Amino acid sequence: MSISFTVGPHRIRFAGRTDIGMVRAHNEDSLLIPSEMALTVVSDGMGGHAAGDVASKITVETLDEYYRDTAKSSPSTFPIRLPLLDVEKFRMATAIKLANAKIFETAANDPSKKGMGCTVDAAYFTQGRFYVGHVGDSRVYRIRDQRMQMLTEDHSLANDYMRMREMTPEEMHNFPQKNVVVRALGLAEQVAVDVIIDEYRTGDIFLLCSDGLCGMLTDPQMLQIILSKDSLDQGCAQLVRAANDAGGNDNITAILVRVERP
Repeated sequence: MSISFTVGPHRIRFAGRTDIGMVRAHNEDSLLIPSEMALTVVSDGMGGHAAGDVASKITVETLDEYYRDTAKSSPSTFPIRLPLLDVEKFRMATAIKLANAKIFETAANDPSKKGMGCTVDAAYFTQGRFYVGHVGDSRVYRIRDQRMQMLTEDHSLANDYMRMREMTPEEMHNFPQKNVVVRALGLAEQVAVDVIIDEYRTGDIFLLCSDGLCGMLTDPQMLQIILSKDSLDQGCAQLVRAANDAGGNDNITAILVRVERP
């Protein structure tokens, strides 16, 4: 069931679904569907038996807890002298860096979890703006006026290689290390976090997804599915179904967010 929150003059509605897919033995993806504030998170665990699912769960729980705690903080503990935009950018980056530190420390103290890590995409909506925090190759898209735009940039070996030379769609599809991530949580004590900030409008739809979805479906396929469903729950279910029908080679997670009138 979707959930919505009144945020200023808008209502922000959230729905999500995660699935093991058709090939994997267990689901290493985690997601946060909000219960108190307009924050949502997708995290794709890495490391297989090295507890990628633990890393993604730590990430989701850390961001949720951090945003709850900072919402209750007194002015003396929150940098309110900064413009709101800078405050929220700092808040998003700090939450993700805290998750990284917890994952790294957990792996350092437990040899069975050595090498675990995860991607993260988080989106927070407030005061007419959205703040997206991004590390890895999970993605965030915005649909506006029936057009789909990818807001994040994959932190992947394939994307780095594509920057160096032009690649045809066929070359990109056949790139041997296209699933190799060059930036993720838990791999080092520090991590660089991309934070994307922009204004949202009534009617905007956002898709947060793990690469188990966007790796199986093209952007036009995902767009067609989303636009064909009035219900966000039905949209998420159909996205997962289509990815499984295409092979389901990885865990699949999709979150849809829609900006509505109150």
